[in-house]
Amino acid sequence: MIKGKDLLTFGYPEGKILGIALEIATTAFAEANKQQTLTTLKRVRKNPEAYLDDATLAPLATAIIEAAAAEAAKATIELKETASDYAIFGKEQIEEGALNQMNIAMRLPVTVAGALMPDAHQGYGLPIGGVLATKNAIIPYGVGVDIGCRMALSVFDIPETHFLEHRSFYKRELIAHTAFGAGNGFSGKDRAYHNVLDRKEFEMNGLLRGLRDKAFHQLGSSGGGNHFVEWGIIDFAEKDEALGVGKGRYLALLTHSGSRGLGATLAGHYTRIAKEQCKLPHYAANLAYLDMNSEAGQEYWLAMNLAGDYASACHEVIHRKLTKAIGATVLTKVENHHNFAWKEMLNGEEVIVHRKGATPAGAGVMGIIPGSMTAPGFLVRGKGDATAINSASHGAGRQMSRTQAIKNVSKADLKSILQDVGVSLIGGGLDEAPMAYKDIHQVMASQTELVDVVAKFSPKIVRMADDGSRED
Repeated sequence: MIKGKDLLTFGYPEGKILGIALEIATTAFAEANKQQTLTTLKRVRKNPEAYLDDATLAPLATAIIEAAAAEAAKATIELKETASDYAIFGKEQIEEGALNQMNIAMRLPVTVAGALMPDAHQGYGLPIGGVLATKNAIIPYGVGVDIGCRMALSVFDIPETHFLEHRSFYKRELIAHTAFGAGNGFSGKDRAYHNVLDRKEFEMNGLLRGLRDKAFHQLGSSGGGNHFVEWGIIDFAEKDEALGVGKGRYLALLTHSGSRGLGATLAGHYTRIAKEQCKLPHYAANLAYLDMNSEAGQEYWLAMNLAGDYASACHEVIHRKLTKAIGATVLTKVENHHNFAWKEMLNGEEVIVHRKGATPAGAGVMGIIPGSMTAPGFLVRGKGDATAINSASHGAGRQMSRTQAIKNVSKADLKSILQDVGVSLIGGGLDEAPMAYKDIHQVMASQTELVDVVAKFSPKIVRMADDGSRED
Protein backbone atom coordinates (compact mmCIF):
# COMPACT_ATOMS: atom_id res chain seq x y z
CA MET A 1 0.00 0.00 0.00
CA ILE A 2 1.27 3.44 -0.94
CA LYS A 3 1.79 5.84 1.94
CA GLY A 4 2.37 9.56 2.15
CA LYS A 5 6.06 9.17 2.87
CA ASP A 6 6.45 7.31 -0.43
CA LEU A 7 5.24 10.39 -2.28
CA LEU A 8 7.09 12.94 -0.16
CA THR A 9 10.33 11.59 -1.64
CA PHE A 10 9.10 12.65 -5.08
CA GLY A 11 8.54 16.22 -3.94
CA TYR A 12 4.83 16.00 -3.15
CA PRO A 13 4.06 18.69 -0.55
CA GLU A 14 2.05 17.82 2.54
CA GLY A 15 -1.55 18.95 2.34
CA LYS A 16 -4.18 18.98 -0.40
CA ILE A 17 -1.99 17.74 -3.27
CA LEU A 18 -0.63 14.82 -1.27
CA GLY A 19 -4.18 13.90 -0.28
CA ILE A 20 -5.37 13.87 -3.89
CA ALA A 21 -2.42 11.69 -4.93
CA LEU A 22 -3.07 9.19 -2.11
CA GLU A 23 -6.77 9.03 -2.96
CA ILE A 24 -5.99 8.22 -6.61
CA ALA A 25 -3.44 5.62 -5.54
CA THR A 26 -5.88 3.86 -3.22
CA THR A 27 -8.92 4.01 -5.51
CA ALA A 28 -8.22 4.20 -9.24
CA PHE A 29 -4.90 2.37 -8.90
CA ALA A 30 -5.92 0.05 -6.06
CA GLU A 31 -5.34 -3.07 -8.16
CA ALA A 32 -2.25 -1.79 -9.94
CA ASN A 33 1.36 -2.73 -9.26
CA LYS A 34 2.75 -0.50 -6.51
CA GLN A 35 5.97 0.37 -8.33
CA GLN A 36 4.12 1.23 -11.54
CA THR A 37 1.75 3.47 -9.59
CA LEU A 38 4.66 5.23 -7.86
CA THR A 39 6.36 5.73 -11.23
CA THR A 40 3.19 7.24 -12.68
CA LEU A 41 2.68 9.59 -9.73
CA LYS A 42 6.32 10.63 -9.92
CA ARG A 43 5.85 11.54 -13.58
CA VAL A 44 2.72 13.55 -12.81
CA ARG A 45 4.62 15.50 -10.15
CA LYS A 46 7.45 16.26 -12.57
CA ASN A 47 5.35 17.03 -15.65
CA PRO A 48 1.72 17.74 -14.69
CA GLU A 49 0.95 19.48 -18.01
CA ALA A 50 1.22 16.13 -19.78
CA TYR A 51 -1.67 14.68 -17.74
CA LEU A 52 -4.30 17.37 -18.05
CA ASP A 53 -6.25 15.25 -20.54
CA ASP A 54 -6.04 12.07 -18.43
CA ALA A 55 -9.44 11.40 -16.87
CA THR A 56 -7.95 9.82 -13.75
CA LEU A 57 -4.91 12.02 -13.19
CA ALA A 58 -6.22 15.40 -14.37
CA PRO A 59 -7.43 16.51 -10.89
CA LEU A 60 -3.99 15.86 -9.46
CA ALA A 61 -2.21 17.54 -12.38
CA THR A 62 -4.50 20.57 -12.13
CA ALA A 63 -3.90 20.91 -8.40
CA ILE A 64 -0.12 20.79 -8.91
CA ILE A 65 -0.26 23.44 -11.64
CA GLU A 66 -2.59 25.68 -9.63
CA ALA A 67 -0.32 25.43 -6.59
CA ALA A 68 2.66 26.38 -8.71
CA ALA A 69 0.72 29.34 -10.13
CA ALA A 70 -0.23 30.46 -6.62
CA GLU A 71 3.40 30.30 -5.59
CA ALA A 72 4.38 32.25 -8.66
CA ALA A 73 1.84 34.90 -7.70
CA LYS A 74 4.03 35.74 -4.73
CA ALA A 75 6.15 37.86 -6.99
CA THR A 76 9.57 38.99 -5.91
CA ILE A 77 10.57 40.50 -9.28
CA GLU A 78 8.80 43.64 -10.39
CA LEU A 79 8.11 44.48 -14.02
CA LYS A 80 8.69 47.88 -15.59
CA GLU A 81 5.66 50.13 -15.30
CA THR A 82 5.37 50.57 -19.07
CA ALA A 83 6.36 48.41 -22.02
CA SER A 84 9.38 49.41 -24.06
CA ASP A 85 8.67 50.30 -27.68
CA TYR A 86 8.84 47.49 -30.22
CA ALA A 87 8.16 47.03 -33.92
CA ILE A 88 4.90 45.42 -35.06
CA PHE A 89 4.51 44.12 -38.61
CA GLY A 90 0.98 43.62 -39.96
CA LYS A 91 -0.65 44.94 -36.79
CA GLU A 92 -4.12 44.92 -38.36
CA GLN A 93 -3.90 41.10 -38.63
CA ILE A 94 -2.81 40.49 -35.04
CA GLU A 95 -5.26 39.62 -32.26
CA GLU A 96 -5.38 41.63 -29.05
CA GLY A 97 -4.26 38.67 -26.94
CA ALA A 98 -0.93 38.46 -28.74
CA LEU A 99 -0.38 42.21 -28.39
CA ASN A 100 -1.12 42.03 -24.68
CA GLN A 101 1.34 39.18 -24.20
CA MET A 102 4.03 41.07 -26.09
CA ASN A 103 3.41 44.18 -24.03
CA ILE A 104 4.00 42.18 -20.85
CA ALA A 105 7.18 40.65 -22.28
CA MET A 106 8.46 44.13 -23.07
CA ARG A 107 8.13 45.04 -19.37
CA LEU A 108 10.52 42.35 -18.14
CA PRO A 109 13.59 43.80 -16.41
CA VAL A 110 15.85 41.70 -18.66
CA THR A 111 14.21 42.77 -21.95
CA VAL A 112 16.40 44.76 -24.35
CA ALA A 113 14.28 44.80 -27.53
CA GLY A 114 11.35 43.07 -29.20
CA ALA A 115 9.36 42.70 -32.40
CA LEU A 116 6.07 41.09 -33.41
CA MET A 117 5.72 39.29 -36.73
CA PRO A 118 2.58 39.49 -38.93
CA ASP A 119 1.62 35.85 -38.25
CA ALA A 120 1.55 36.48 -34.48
CA HIS A 121 -1.14 34.95 -32.29
CA GLN A 122 -1.58 34.21 -28.62
CA GLY A 123 0.49 31.45 -27.02
CA TYR A 124 1.94 30.72 -23.60
CA GLY A 125 4.19 33.44 -22.22
CA LEU A 126 5.70 34.99 -25.31
CA PRO A 127 3.16 35.08 -28.17
CA ILE A 128 3.78 32.88 -31.17
CA GLY A 129 5.38 35.19 -33.71
CA GLY A 130 7.13 37.10 -30.94
CA VAL A 131 10.82 38.00 -31.03
CA LEU A 132 12.44 39.06 -27.76
CA ALA A 133 16.04 40.05 -27.03
CA THR A 134 17.09 39.75 -23.38
CA LYS A 135 20.25 40.53 -21.44
CA ASN A 136 21.95 37.46 -19.95
CA ALA A 137 18.65 35.63 -19.44
CA ILE A 138 16.77 32.89 -21.25
CA ILE A 139 13.02 32.23 -21.09
CA PRO A 140 12.02 28.57 -21.63
CA TYR A 141 8.49 29.57 -22.68
CA GLY A 142 10.06 32.26 -24.86
CA VAL A 143 11.58 29.38 -26.81
CA GLY A 144 8.44 27.26 -26.64
CA VAL A 145 7.44 23.70 -25.88
CA ASP A 146 8.56 22.27 -29.22
CA ILE A 147 12.21 23.31 -28.98
CA GLY A 148 13.93 23.72 -32.32
CA CYS A 149 10.80 23.23 -34.42
CA ARG A 150 11.89 23.92 -37.97
CA MET A 151 11.30 23.83 -41.71
CA ALA A 152 13.40 21.91 -44.23
CA LEU A 153 13.09 22.04 -48.01
CA SER A 154 14.79 19.82 -50.60
CA VAL A 155 14.54 20.77 -54.27
CA PHE A 156 15.04 17.81 -56.65
CA ASP A 157 16.19 17.38 -60.23
CA ILE A 158 12.70 16.10 -61.08
CA PRO A 159 10.43 18.26 -63.25
CA GLU A 160 6.80 18.93 -62.40
CA THR A 161 5.62 16.74 -65.29
CA HIS A 162 7.20 13.60 -63.82
CA PHE A 163 5.46 14.17 -60.49
CA LEU A 164 2.08 14.68 -62.18
CA GLU A 165 2.48 11.50 -64.21
CA HIS A 166 3.55 9.37 -61.19
CA ARG A 167 1.55 10.92 -58.40
CA SER A 168 0.52 7.58 -56.86
CA PHE A 169 4.19 6.53 -56.60
CA TYR A 170 5.09 9.63 -54.61
CA LYS A 171 2.08 9.17 -52.35
CA ARG A 172 3.05 5.57 -51.62
CA GLU A 173 6.64 6.47 -50.75
CA LEU A 174 5.50 9.33 -48.52
CA ILE A 175 3.34 6.96 -46.49
CA ALA A 176 6.03 4.27 -46.35
CA HIS A 177 8.80 6.47 -44.96
CA THR A 178 7.09 8.78 -42.44
CA ALA A 179 5.51 8.39 -39.01
CA PHE A 180 3.31 10.89 -37.19
CA GLY A 181 1.65 11.61 -33.88
CA ALA A 182 2.34 11.88 -30.17
CA GLY A 183 4.57 9.07 -28.94
CA ASN A 184 4.95 7.49 -32.38
CA GLY A 185 8.28 6.58 -33.91
CA PHE A 186 10.20 3.63 -35.33
CA SER A 187 11.26 0.29 -33.87
CA GLY A 188 13.62 -2.54 -34.77
CA LYS A 189 15.07 -2.51 -38.27
CA ASP A 190 13.03 0.56 -39.17
CA ARG A 191 14.98 2.71 -36.71
CA ALA A 192 17.38 5.22 -38.19
CA TYR A 193 20.67 6.30 -36.66
CA HIS A 194 22.24 9.73 -36.42
CA ASN A 195 25.34 10.77 -34.53
CA VAL A 196 23.31 13.32 -32.55
CA LEU A 197 22.39 10.35 -30.35
CA ASP A 198 26.05 10.10 -29.27
CA ARG A 199 26.21 13.67 -28.01
CA LYS A 200 27.75 14.04 -24.55
CA GLU A 201 24.85 16.24 -23.45
CA PHE A 202 22.75 13.10 -23.08
CA GLU A 203 24.97 12.30 -20.08
CA MET A 204 24.62 15.77 -18.57
CA ASN A 205 21.98 14.73 -16.03
CA GLY A 206 19.51 11.98 -15.20
CA LEU A 207 16.69 13.64 -17.11
CA LEU A 208 18.59 13.61 -20.40
CA ARG A 209 19.95 10.11 -19.85
CA GLY A 210 16.39 8.92 -19.46
CA LEU A 211 15.30 10.65 -22.69
CA ARG A 212 17.87 9.14 -25.04
CA ASP A 213 15.89 5.96 -25.76
CA LYS A 214 12.78 8.00 -26.56
CA ALA A 215 14.86 10.21 -28.84
CA PHE A 216 16.22 7.13 -30.62
CA HIS A 217 12.69 5.73 -31.05
CA GLN A 218 11.30 9.00 -32.44
CA LEU A 219 14.26 9.92 -34.66
CA GLY A 220 12.98 10.70 -38.15
CA SER A 221 9.33 10.94 -37.11
CA SER A 222 7.00 13.93 -36.93
CA GLY A 223 4.69 15.23 -34.23
CA GLY A 224 1.02 16.10 -34.28
CA GLY A 225 -0.71 19.43 -34.64
CA ASN A 226 0.57 21.47 -37.58
CA HIS A 227 3.53 19.24 -38.34
CA PHE A 228 3.69 17.84 -41.86
CA VAL A 229 5.72 16.18 -44.61
CA GLU A 230 4.60 17.12 -48.09
CA TRP A 231 5.45 16.88 -51.75
CA GLY A 232 4.95 20.02 -53.76
CA ILE A 233 6.04 21.97 -56.79
CA ILE A 234 8.47 24.84 -56.33
CA ASP A 235 8.54 27.56 -58.97
CA PHE A 236 11.73 29.55 -59.56
CA ALA A 237 10.64 32.46 -61.76
CA GLU A 238 14.30 33.11 -62.52
CA LYS A 239 17.65 31.48 -61.85
CA ASP A 240 19.01 31.91 -58.36
CA GLU A 241 22.77 32.18 -58.60
CA ALA A 242 23.45 31.70 -54.89
CA LEU A 243 21.48 28.45 -54.72
CA GLY A 244 22.56 27.30 -58.17
CA VAL A 245 19.01 26.51 -59.26
CA GLY A 246 17.82 27.52 -62.72
CA LYS A 247 14.47 28.94 -63.73
CA GLY A 248 11.79 26.25 -63.74
CA ARG A 249 9.26 24.18 -61.80
CA TYR A 250 10.70 21.34 -59.75
CA LEU A 251 9.51 18.66 -57.36
CA ALA A 252 10.30 19.58 -53.76
CA LEU A 253 9.92 18.03 -50.33
CA LEU A 254 8.91 20.29 -47.43
CA THR A 255 8.90 19.17 -43.79
CA HIS A 256 7.81 20.85 -40.57
CA SER A 257 8.41 19.34 -37.12
CA GLY A 258 10.58 19.70 -34.05
CA SER A 259 12.31 17.86 -31.25
CA ARG A 260 9.41 15.55 -30.35
CA GLY A 261 9.16 14.17 -26.81
CA LEU A 262 12.74 15.17 -26.04
CA GLY A 263 12.08 18.88 -26.47
CA ALA A 264 8.66 18.84 -24.82
CA THR A 265 10.01 17.16 -21.68
CA LEU A 266 12.95 19.54 -21.45
CA ALA A 267 10.68 22.54 -21.92
CA GLY A 268 8.38 21.45 -19.11
CA HIS A 269 11.25 20.63 -16.74
CA TYR A 270 13.16 23.89 -17.15
CA THR A 271 10.02 26.03 -17.19
CA ARG A 272 9.19 24.70 -13.73
CA ILE A 273 12.71 25.49 -12.54
CA ALA A 274 12.47 28.99 -14.01
CA LYS A 275 9.17 29.59 -12.20
CA GLU A 276 10.72 28.43 -8.93
CA GLN A 277 13.75 30.69 -9.31
CA CYS A 278 12.14 33.70 -10.97
CA LYS A 279 9.05 34.89 -9.09
CA LEU A 280 7.14 37.13 -11.50
CA PRO A 281 3.60 38.50 -11.08
CA HIS A 282 1.00 35.84 -11.86
CA TYR A 283 0.07 37.41 -15.21
CA ALA A 284 3.71 37.16 -16.33
CA ALA A 285 4.53 33.79 -14.72
CA ASN A 286 5.00 32.00 -18.06
CA LEU A 287 7.79 34.45 -18.89
CA ALA A 288 9.91 33.24 -15.98
CA TYR A 289 13.56 33.32 -17.00
CA LEU A 290 16.83 31.66 -16.07
CA ASP A 291 19.99 33.65 -15.42
CA MET A 292 22.59 32.55 -17.97
CA ASN A 293 25.20 32.56 -15.18
CA SER A 294 23.21 30.05 -13.13
CA GLU A 295 23.62 26.28 -13.26
CA ALA A 296 20.04 25.86 -14.47
CA GLY A 297 20.54 28.51 -17.15
CA GLN A 298 23.65 26.80 -18.48
CA GLU A 299 21.94 23.39 -18.34
CA TYR A 300 18.94 24.66 -20.27
CA TRP A 301 21.16 26.33 -22.88
CA LEU A 302 23.00 23.06 -23.55
CA ALA A 303 19.78 21.03 -23.50
CA MET A 304 18.04 23.48 -25.85
CA ASN A 305 20.87 23.29 -28.36
CA LEU A 306 20.85 19.50 -28.16
CA ALA A 307 17.10 19.45 -28.82
CA GLY A 308 17.56 21.83 -31.76
CA ASP A 309 20.23 19.61 -33.29
CA TYR A 310 18.04 16.57 -32.68
CA ALA A 311 15.15 18.27 -34.49
CA SER A 312 17.48 18.94 -37.42
CA ALA A 313 18.54 15.30 -37.38
CA CYS A 314 14.90 14.22 -37.62
CA HIS A 315 14.48 16.28 -40.79
CA GLU A 316 17.75 14.96 -42.18
CA VAL A 317 16.55 11.38 -41.73
CA ILE A 318 13.19 12.07 -43.41
CA HIS A 319 14.78 13.82 -46.38
CA ARG A 320 17.47 11.14 -46.73
CA LYS A 321 14.89 8.33 -46.75
CA LEU A 322 12.60 9.95 -49.28
CA THR A 323 15.41 11.15 -51.54
CA LYS A 324 16.69 7.58 -51.74
CA ALA A 325 13.18 6.19 -52.24
CA ILE A 326 12.51 8.32 -55.32
CA GLY A 327 16.06 8.06 -56.71
CA ALA A 328 16.52 11.81 -56.97
CA THR A 329 19.40 14.25 -56.80
CA VAL A 330 19.03 17.24 -54.48
CA LEU A 331 19.67 20.51 -56.31
CA THR A 332 19.57 22.56 -53.12
CA LYS A 333 18.40 22.19 -49.54
CA VAL A 334 17.33 24.98 -47.20
CA GLU A 335 16.58 24.62 -43.50
CA ASN A 336 15.68 27.09 -40.80
CA HIS A 337 14.39 26.76 -37.28
CA HIS A 338 12.12 28.71 -34.97
CA ASN A 339 11.21 28.09 -31.31
CA PHE A 340 14.81 28.71 -30.36
CA ALA A 341 17.18 31.23 -28.81
CA TRP A 342 20.44 32.54 -30.22
CA LYS A 343 23.33 34.60 -28.87
CA GLU A 344 23.51 37.61 -31.18
CA MET A 345 24.93 41.12 -31.20
CA LEU A 346 22.42 43.96 -30.99
CA ASN A 347 23.48 47.60 -30.76
CA GLY A 348 26.99 46.57 -29.77
CA GLU A 349 26.07 44.15 -26.97
CA GLU A 350 25.49 40.42 -26.80
CA VAL A 351 21.86 39.47 -26.21
CA ILE A 352 19.77 36.32 -26.19
CA VAL A 353 17.30 36.51 -29.08
CA HIS A 354 14.20 34.35 -28.60
CA ARG A 355 12.27 33.58 -31.79
CA LYS A 356 9.08 31.79 -30.79
CA GLY A 357 7.48 31.03 -34.11
CA ALA A 358 9.66 33.46 -36.06
CA THR A 359 12.13 32.81 -38.87
CA PRO A 360 15.74 34.05 -38.72
CA ALA A 361 16.04 36.63 -41.50
CA GLY A 362 19.50 38.15 -41.27
CA ALA A 363 20.97 39.60 -44.46
CA GLY A 364 21.30 36.78 -47.00
CA VAL A 365 19.91 34.12 -44.63
CA MET A 366 17.60 31.62 -46.37
CA GLY A 367 14.29 30.58 -44.87
CA ILE A 368 10.97 28.93 -45.64
CA ILE A 369 7.60 30.49 -44.77
CA PRO A 370 4.73 28.03 -45.36
CA GLY A 371 1.07 28.90 -45.88
CA SER A 372 -1.30 26.03 -45.11
CA MET A 373 -2.07 22.59 -46.53
CA THR A 374 -3.59 24.32 -49.58
CA ALA A 375 -1.96 27.77 -49.61
CA PRO A 376 1.51 28.33 -51.09
CA GLY A 377 4.67 28.70 -49.08
CA PHE A 378 7.67 30.84 -49.94
CA LEU A 379 11.41 30.31 -50.09
CA VAL A 380 12.85 33.61 -48.88
CA ARG A 381 16.14 35.42 -48.37
CA GLY A 382 16.44 37.71 -45.35
CA LYS A 383 17.20 41.41 -45.61
CA GLY A 384 18.57 41.84 -42.09
CA ASP A 385 16.07 44.42 -40.83
CA ALA A 386 17.27 45.64 -37.42
CA THR A 387 13.84 46.76 -36.21
CA ALA A 388 12.60 43.19 -36.69
CA ILE A 389 15.73 41.89 -34.92
CA ASN A 390 16.65 40.10 -38.16
CA SER A 391 13.45 38.07 -38.17
CA ALA A 392 10.34 37.31 -40.26
CA SER A 393 7.15 35.31 -39.82
CA HIS A 394 7.32 31.51 -39.63
CA GLY A 395 4.06 30.91 -41.47
CA ALA A 396 0.60 32.34 -42.05
CA GLY A 397 -0.39 32.20 -38.39
CA ARG A 398 -3.69 31.03 -36.97
CA GLN A 399 -6.85 33.13 -37.13
CA MET A 400 -8.96 30.43 -35.44
CA SER A 401 -7.99 28.41 -32.40
CA ARG A 402 -8.06 24.64 -32.80
CA THR A 403 -11.34 24.47 -30.89
CA GLN A 404 -12.90 27.19 -33.06
CA ALA A 405 -11.78 25.46 -36.26
CA ILE A 406 -13.30 22.13 -35.20
CA LYS A 407 -16.60 23.88 -34.39
CA ASN A 408 -16.74 26.08 -37.51
CA VAL A 409 -15.27 23.93 -40.29
CA SER A 410 -17.02 20.84 -41.62
CA LYS A 411 -15.46 17.80 -43.26
CA ALA A 412 -17.32 18.75 -46.43
CA ASP A 413 -15.75 22.24 -46.34
CA LEU A 414 -12.27 20.75 -46.01
CA LYS A 415 -12.85 18.18 -48.75
CA SER A 416 -14.14 20.86 -51.10
CA ILE A 417 -11.17 23.19 -50.76
CA LEU A 418 -8.72 20.30 -51.13
CA GLN A 419 -10.41 19.26 -54.37
CA ASP A 420 -10.48 22.84 -55.66
CA VAL A 421 -6.70 23.22 -55.39
CA GLY A 422 -5.78 19.61 -56.23
CA VAL A 423 -4.18 18.69 -52.90
CA SER A 424 -4.21 15.13 -51.55
CA LEU A 425 -4.35 15.01 -47.73
CA ILE A 426 -3.19 11.99 -45.75
CA GLY A 427 -4.30 12.36 -42.13
CA GLY A 428 -4.83 15.85 -40.84
CA GLY A 429 -7.84 17.20 -38.99
CA LEU A 430 -10.32 20.03 -39.04
CA ASP A 431 -8.16 21.93 -36.55
CA GLU A 432 -5.59 22.29 -39.34
CA ALA A 433 -8.05 23.28 -42.07
CA PRO A 434 -6.79 26.08 -44.34
CA MET A 435 -9.59 28.36 -43.10
CA ALA A 436 -8.04 28.29 -39.61
CA TYR A 437 -5.06 30.25 -40.94
CA LYS A 438 -4.53 33.85 -42.02
CA ASP A 439 -4.12 34.74 -45.68
CA ILE A 440 -0.45 34.01 -46.40
CA HIS A 441 -0.42 36.63 -49.16
CA GLN A 442 -1.42 39.36 -46.70
CA VAL A 443 1.20 38.12 -44.26
CA MET A 444 3.90 38.25 -46.93
CA ALA A 445 2.75 41.73 -48.01
CA SER A 446 3.31 42.89 -44.41
CA GLN A 447 6.96 41.87 -44.41
CA THR A 448 8.36 42.94 -47.76
CA GLU A 449 10.99 44.96 -45.89
CA LEU A 450 12.09 41.84 -44.03
CA VAL A 451 12.54 39.25 -46.79
CA ASP A 452 12.81 38.83 -50.55
CA VAL A 453 10.86 35.98 -52.15
CA VAL A 454 13.10 33.60 -54.10
CA ALA A 455 10.58 30.93 -55.12
CA LYS A 456 6.99 29.82 -54.48
CA PHE A 457 6.13 26.34 -53.18
CA SER A 458 2.70 24.82 -53.89
CA PRO A 459 1.76 21.75 -51.79
CA LYS A 460 0.39 18.74 -53.66
CA ILE A 461 0.46 15.68 -51.34
CA VAL A 462 0.34 16.47 -47.64
CA ARG A 463 0.74 14.06 -44.75
CA MET A 464 -0.10 15.03 -41.17
CA ALA A 465 -0.97 13.23 -37.94
CA ASP A 466 -4.39 11.59 -38.19
CA ASP A 467 -5.03 10.94 -34.49
CA GLY A 468 -5.76 14.48 -33.37
CA SER A 469 -2.58 14.60 -31.31
CA ARG A 470 -0.58 17.69 -30.58
CA GLU A 471 3.20 18.10 -30.57
CA ASP A 472 4.65 15.98 -27.80
